[in-house]
Amino acid sequence: MKTTGDQQLVKRINRSVLLRLLRQRGSLSRAQLAGESGLTKSTVSLLVRELIDEGWLAETGLAAAQGMGRPSTPLRLDGSRRAMVGVEIGVESLRVVGVSVTGEVLCAAEAPLADRDPAAVCRQVAAQVVRTQAELAARPVTVSGVGIGVPGAFDEATGTIRFAPNLGWRDVAFLPLITRALADAGSPAVAVHVQNEADTAALSEYEFADGEATDSLIFVTCGVGVGAGIVLNDRLFTGLQGMAGEIGHSILQIDGPPCSCGRRGCAETFFGARALERQSDPARGGVFLGVVLQNLWTTFNPGALVVGGPSCERHPSIVQQARDTLDAYAASAGVAAPAVRAARYGLLASAVGAAALVLHHELRPMHAPAVAAAGADQQALAPPPAGATPPAHLH
Repeated sequence: MKTTGDQQLVKRINRSVLLRLLRQRGSLSRAQLAGESGLTKSTVSLLVRELIDEGWLAETGLAAAQGMGRPSTPLRLDGSRRAMVGVEIGVESLRVVGVSVTGEVLCAAEAPLADRDPAAVCRQVAAQVVRTQAELAARPVTVSGVGIGVPGAFDEATGTIRFAPNLGWRDVAFLPLITRALADAGSPAVAVHVQNEADTAALSEYEFADGEATDSLIFVTCGVGVGAGIVLNDRLFTGLQGMAGEIGHSILQIDGPPCSCGRRGCAETFFGARALERQSDPARGGVFLGVVLQNLWTTFNPGALVVGGPSCERHPSIVQQARDTLDAYAASAGVAAPAVRAARYGLLASAVGAAALVLHHELRPMHAPAVAAAGADQQALAPPPAGATPPAHLH
């Protein structure tokens, strides 16, 4: 006998399949959604009505003829009624944005980080989030959740920031702190998700990239710290305790310059913001950035390489030098180098990606691939769309 919890999970999986199909394809009719998802037409109709009522979907108003019979009405994601709040906690500043489900930045604010004490940071974040939620509510837009990007390794299993050397944080129980601060500030009860700021930057490109990134992407962010957000097989790759992608602390030179983490010769000491400010020719840092890009390329073979962050805005020559360095390595091996492009959201990449983190979780109700629920229809399921969670039938 199925429990209510099981039915709700199956329903979430089926909803996510429809949302992901529409995100990938732009617009589809109910009949097309049923055909491509493997869900029954009645299930699709029920879920579509619910998603329209909740502000996720809208009808385009343009009827499309499909052979004999009544014309169908295409559906699309509705970027006007539902949004997410994204926060980037930087080493020196705080950025907060409101972003629609289609990736449009609806509002943005930035302020210097007033205090590096974890509890004080959470209070400052909560106050700005509440202001942003009020601004979105005035549109009116429904807020689906809050995503937060942090400058360190975040352990999802425990809600702990393990290591944020540029803030001086170690083993900070961040998730309880921020949820308490949001409640104290009067934030409505919504889902809260936290991840490393390079990981969130990667999601800004992946979730709102119009299919350009296929199923893998790496975003290298260059600021006071240096990190990489890695998406592999349609999921963030964060490692055992959130330490994956800490490329700023990969060693480029044995017994090199001392780093804030306690090691010597880390990548951050060659093209982190502080290192670039000390160099007479910042483009030299781009050579080391190119070495790191080459290593990421040969290790992960991503569908896209994106570079962004304050250092790239302040010293654009390092990006071109990095491209040249990567191209030289590729030419030596006799293979074509991957394209390297700048972040589409500029300095807002991590904050926009934090908002995308909410969508990322919404579209993936289960970490493991979903299977048909017991007692579901025995009809064959159509193959899911590329990158989508396979559907389970809901009755």
